[in-house]
Amino acid sequence: MTTGSEGPLAACVKNALERYFRELDGEDAIDLYDMVLAQMEKPLLEMVMNHTGSNQCKAAEMLGINRNTLRKKLKSHGLSNGIPRKKTKRKR
Repeated sequence: MTTGSEGPLAACVKNALERYFRELDGEDAIDLYDMVLAQMEKPLLEMVMNHTGSNQCKAAEMLGINRNTLRKKLKSHGLSNGIPRKKTKRKR
């Protein structure tokens, strides 16, 4: 498994950014760092939670973060144990 900066994930990021810059068509990129992190964090959390069977302790260990941080990140992305939360209709 390649863990260096030139592995398959790095290649995907490079390709996506090349496409993004082309589509900017001369416009300035703003908050690019935050945008890239936000775009990759949710699918990362979803896949790790799926891989661990929604076990937060295992997922946090795999990600190298503590469980409380994982819980905050899941909540901030609208995920419940890595599964997107369904919007429920309120009864009137």
